[in-house]
Amino acid sequence: MGTKSLKRRLRESQNPPMAAAATPWRKPRSYATPSVLLTAFLTVSVISLLVLSSNKWRAFQSGSSYETVTVVNVFPHDPQAFTQGLVYHKNDILFESTGLYGKSSIRKVALQTGKVEDVQKMDGSLFGEGLTLLNDRLFQVTWLQKAGFIYNLKNLSKIGTFNHDMKDGWGLATDGTFLFGSDGSSTLYQIDPQTFKAVSKQVVYYKSHEVHNLNELEYINGEIWANVFMTDCIVRISPDDGRVLGWILLQNLRKELMEAGNNDIDVLNGIAWDGEQKRIFVTGKLWPKLYEIKVSPLKKPIEEGFIEKVCLRRPFKFP
Repeated sequence: MGTKSLKRRLRESQNPPMAAAATPWRKPRSYATPSVLLTAFLTVSVISLLVLSSNKWRAFQSGSSYETVTVVNVFPHDPQAFTQGLVYHKNDILFESTGLYGKSSIRKVALQTGKVEDVQKMDGSLFGEGLTLLNDRLFQVTWLQKAGFIYNLKNLSKIGTFNHDMKDGWGLATDGTFLFGSDGSSTLYQIDPQTFKAVSKQVVYYKSHEVHNLNELEYINGEIWANVFMTDCIVRISPDDGRVLGWILLQNLRKELMEAGNNDIDVLNGIAWDGEQKRIFVTGKLWPKLYEIKVSPLKKPIEEGFIEKVCLRRPFKFP
């Protein structure tokens, strides 16, 4: 080998010739960077959207439904009636229990006119509470007492008394076989109408919170609907296990009454169900109107914590 050939080979070994083309499986760096950036951007965007909406959607993960109401009809209601119990009978007749010492009564009311057609005034020492109708007899409980009364449906005459197992008398309802009662606590009682002993007691929970202050009750399509005292909310309860099935929000009703100048009204209280015509009626303490309502799901998710803020209260303290 000549000197020139040896020098040339030495140069080639130190400076190898450049490949003719890029390795097929390796993409140029200029193409990889935008792809990585786009993926990262999309990932961050999705996570941001989930975080922003999670508070709303978590409210639906409890298994409860959330509903509002629209007014179908409005009827007159005695603005002096401190409504504690409300029952629909038939032929547009309601029975109503009213409270306050010295003003408590049980009354028969015409739905269309709000006229009190018959009334049985109670002793001044009694504070009327929940009312229900079973086997053509009206059952009523009284506040701060375990005593209750039974009335003749036709003339409202008192035909009997009973003592119940609840701590107090707040609400009453019936499924046609048993009575259901509330005493202002978070407990729903199932009561034998013959012995008036509690067959079962279910503590009502929403998520991890007890639903205190269960008040006026109504049995509707296999559910117990309960006014929650000091709120404008109705909670729908499974009578089998006390599970909360849903919430009905009625804040718009009292708001409209207040805006119309009815400043002396008290809270929502009173639910009645017309099983034949599938009508729901509600009113409140000292309300001048009684409403026939239609219930429908909320169109938008509610914020996390909304029900806890609006519909749940601390236990009511007795005087």
